Amino acid sequence: MARLPDGVKLGPDGRPRCGWCVGSPDYVAYHDREWGIPVHDDHRLFEKLCLEGFQAGLSWLTILRKRDAFRAAFAEFDIDAVANFGPADVARLLGDAGIVRHRGKIEAAIGNARAARDLREECGSLAAFCAPGWVVVAGAVWAGSCALWGAFSGLPLAFSACSSSTPCSCSPRRTRGPTSGS
Repeated sequence: MARLPDGVKLGPDGRPRCGWCVGSPDYVAYHDREWGIPVHDDHRLFEKLCLEGFQAGLSWLTILRKRDAFRAAFAEFDIDAVANFGPADVARLLGDAGIVRHRGKIEAAIGNARAARDLREECGSLAAFCAPGWVVVAGAVWAGSCALWGAFSGLPLAFSACSSSTPCSCSPRRTRGPTSGS
């Protein structure tokens, strides 16, 4: 059997995965279904951004296990609904034992909804603004810092933003290394 790259472990089903995920079925499911998969839907992207904010200082597994409660508490992460949350909603959220009850993180999620709403108006979508975070490697789209990245060393990377024909804050195009077709 070939030696696995550093940071890669065999999962319970014998498939190679990033080492961080093999200790929990919740992590394995997240790794296989969501990790590194681009999100172009503003609703799902806003959810991910909010949950990442709530994760700060905590285990991602904690957040994954509370995700359904977060969805219920934050109007299914509807940007416009959360942007309209006020002091009564903050108080309600601070009393919800199913989520992380941190005033700063709750207020940040509400503020981020307002910012996301503004970005949609400027760039057409939140996803268009966030597009520079997605990386195209040898024709496949990747995100984050997966342990399997080592397999891609030396391949061209292309960072692309929205395809808007008019300049906006989301329109810079950056590349590193030789790329084709752009």
